[in-house]
Amino acid sequence: MVQADEDPIPAGRGPGGTGPASFRERFLQGEPVAAGVRPSILDSWQRCRTLGLSPDQSDLPFREDFEPDGRIVRAAAPVLDRLQAKFAGSAMNISVADASGTVLLRRFGEASLARVLPAIQTVPGFVFAEKVAGTNGIGLALAERRPIRVYGAEHFAERSQGSACRALPVRDPLSGRIEGVLCFGYPRSAEDPALDTVIRKAAETIERRLLGQSSSRERALLQAYLDSGAEAAAGLRHRIGVRELAVEMSPRDRAILMEKAAELIAYAQRACVDVPLSDGRRVTLVSRPMTSASGVRGFAVEAVVPDPSPREPLALPRQFHEPLGLSAELAVATSLTFSGAVRDVAPGQLHGTPPAEHLPGTEPGPVAVGAERVTAGGTTDEHSDPPPPPRGLMMVGEPHVGTYALAARRRLELLSEAGVRIGTTLDVRSTARELAESAVPQLADFVTVDLPEAVLRGEESADPRSDLRRTVVHGIHDDCPFHPVGKQVDYGPTMPQSRCLTSGQAVLEPDLKAAAGWFAQDPEHSAQLLSHVHSLIAVPLVARGAVLGVAGFYRAQDSPPFGDDDRSLAQELAARAALSIDNARRYTRERAMVLALQRSLLPHGVPDQDAVEVAHRYLPAESDVGGDWYDVIPLSGSRIGLFVGDVVGHGMLSAATMGRLRTAARSFAELDFPPDEVLTHLDKLVQRLDREDPGAVDAGIIGATCLYAVYDPTTQQCTMARAAHPPPALVRPDGTVWFPDLPAGPPLGLGGLPFEATEVDLPENSRLVLYTDGLIEDRHRDVDVVLDQLRATLAQANGTPDETCEAILDTVAPAHPCDDIALLVARTHALDPQRIATWNLPADPALVSEVRASATRQLTDWGLDEAAFAAELVLSELVTNAIRHGAGPIRVRLLHDRTLICEVSDTSNTAPHLRRAASTDEGGRGLFLVAQLTQSWGTRYTQQGKVIWAECGLEGA
Repeated sequence: MVQADEDPIPAGRGPGGTGPASFRERFLQGEPVAAGVRPSILDSWQRCRTLGLSPDQSDLPFREDFEPDGRIVRAAAPVLDRLQAKFAGSAMNISVADASGTVLLRRFGEASLARVLPAIQTVPGFVFAEKVAGTNGIGLALAERRPIRVYGAEHFAERSQGSACRALPVRDPLSGRIEGVLCFGYPRSAEDPALDTVIRKAAETIERRLLGQSSSRERALLQAYLDSGAEAAAGLRHRIGVRELAVEMSPRDRAILMEKAAELIAYAQRACVDVPLSDGRRVTLVSRPMTSASGVRGFAVEAVVPDPSPREPLALPRQFHEPLGLSAELAVATSLTFSGAVRDVAPGQLHGTPPAEHLPGTEPGPVAVGAERVTAGGTTDEHSDPPPPPRGLMMVGEPHVGTYALAARRRLELLSEAGVRIGTTLDVRSTARELAESAVPQLADFVTVDLPEAVLRGEESADPRSDLRRTVVHGIHDDCPFHPVGKQVDYGPTMPQSRCLTSGQAVLEPDLKAAAGWFAQDPEHSAQLLSHVHSLIAVPLVARGAVLGVAGFYRAQDSPPFGDDDRSLAQELAARAALSIDNARRYTRERAMVLALQRSLLPHGVPDQDAVEVAHRYLPAESDVGGDWYDVIPLSGSRIGLFVGDVVGHGMLSAATMGRLRTAARSFAELDFPPDEVLTHLDKLVQRLDREDPGAVDAGIIGATCLYAVYDPTTQQCTMARAAHPPPALVRPDGTVWFPDLPAGPPLGLGGLPFEATEVDLPENSRLVLYTDGLIEDRHRDVDVVLDQLRATLAQANGTPDETCEAILDTVAPAHPCDDIALLVARTHALDPQRIATWNLPADPALVSEVRASATRQLTDWGLDEAAFAAELVLSELVTNAIRHGAGPIRVRLLHDRTLICEVSDTSNTAPHLRRAASTDEGGRGLFLVAQLTQSWGTRYTQQGKVIWAECGLEGA
């Protein structure tokens, strides 16, 4: 036997009967052997077992009705004679079988072998098809439809255990059909890799001889045409219009003429067709039946070229049918040069067309061509019209060969069309459906595509056979009982789909009723399916070494079975589709990774605060994920910061840059910088990123727009600044919508230009709508029209911010966004004035005690007596520091929000710093105590000075 690495494995039983030693014996005893046997051999064994074959069977069917002098025999006999001479004196057994596995010819390197071998191996007529003979060279070559080597115990039958063989299908070069099998049989000990070259060259020689048989028929037809023309040559006007026209004819026009000529031959009937050329001229092609002296029947196609001078329209001969309206299916362009029984006649072979009565199969007597009447002798009537237009031979051939040519052209056109149709999207399911739609009905009547769940998610499947799911079912009608889309599909080991996944090659089953293993998996469903289809090609979807799934091409009962050319075409289509599916899979995986990164870098919730009621949405682009982002940041003094931004570009780098930019923006905001200063710091950050990663500039990633708004619920004012970002939409409580005229500012990363902030009043229950340009900018829409739509939507949307987000996405967002969309809607609230206490005092230390007393009374009024102690200490320290180190006047403010906020402001820009005082220091412990007694504290700067603030928790209050 031979393993996957082709190393021979001894066959036979172990010594002393200790157990099976060959994989074949293990298989026959039901033991698993998949790891030690080549897939093609194991598949064949499984089919043999499914068919109920016995390895001890010694007899084979014998056919007496085989054709002893058929095409394959005439082509192969001389080749086998030469091979017999080459292997003279050896134990080589050379045979040729037909496409059904029936042996037609036998040759032996040693003549005595024919006397000592059993008749089954020496007499032509025995059938070696796999379904009756088990695993063998001839049967497996026909089943696999490719070169095969079977060694020793790889044979299923006991009688062949000591032999080895190599077999190769022999194909008709014109049709591509398997005409037979060439097989070398020899003792197992005579194995020689050089036999591969010998058998391949011998098969090629047989195929050339098959082509030569067709060429001789073609030459006979051409000679018959020329002979018939010679009889009347003396009386005809020799004007070779086709040759003259060909000199100035474009390659495209010539290809069209050759295509139409092949169509007329394939039609196998008298006809004519008017062919327009690209320059406005028209050529009429006429097909005539003819028969050679040896009895070869075919058709000749002549071209009738009108003279430039005006004349009456061409009149068809009376024995011709009306011009055929060629169907769109047959009216295909073919530029092939046919070698075989369809010949493109060279210009030197063009002769004047003989009269119709000299063509075999035509009626004798005069024939009307144009307006001239030509008699048998070639003379014209004295009352005749002007001479006929020039005409010449375009092509001769047999109808079935013309059919092959048209089929080949259709296959080329199908591949060309598939190259355009398959892979138009980066979606796995859509690409699989495009494969099915490209193949129906030109190649198959039904197509199924099964992909593993992992591939649909964008991943690679560890074992595609274990998790296949029906992804596409497409056909000429919908009542075929295939498994529905979404159902898990399980193929047994002998099913064609499993075999193709194992071998990586397309598997052709011309007749599913005779396919071994077809009924084994699910007999009931298989029987239902066979009432609709009868032929199958199973093709693995393999790209870049990864198995992505399997496609099944089926033909209905009233369609001809698939052939090898169909299998090659299906495999080519599947290969192209697999590459597109793999691209879509990789894109799906990358998009999922980028989207996961993007979403992980965006806020996962809304922080607890009472300044605004917030809702947000992020909608990725259909084509790719970008760098749009938003953020909601609680600030000191019950204020809230609202960010929305857009990093230029798409993909992983853009998302990562967005994460860095958002982190920096949050940090700058939490330092209580005003909006314009935050944008200035972000601008410097982006410039630094450019310097650190200059390659990112070429990729178009670094660079961003941003809008930052800070809303203060105590004053109901909003301060905003933007860096080349679309302005926000503001909605007043009465429903009035307007877009504030904010200074645009430069994009982040440009540098050198300042940013300006603007303050607007936002009464309670106003709405602030921030968005990125993906919402309003689209190459198919006008921005002003979209802004009007947004204005109308906001005017009508009176619900919650969440409902407003949904309304905007439903009415304003593009149906297929080309860019990311980040949307943030905030409904403003105002802090109750009863929860705000303010005291203004000069810089006098004696007033500190009064402030403490006033604050204690206010806290009692608010019911916060438990927080009074900490608040007194904090206020005492902050006010004292403001008096000692700041500049008056001093303002003290208490805010009763979710926390108790103590603020002390003055007109100095000097900020206090927390430090750890030494044991000998008399001061420096105040801010340390403030930090221990509060949840947080800090400093923010204003145009008038600074504010020192501290937040005290209310848990104990």
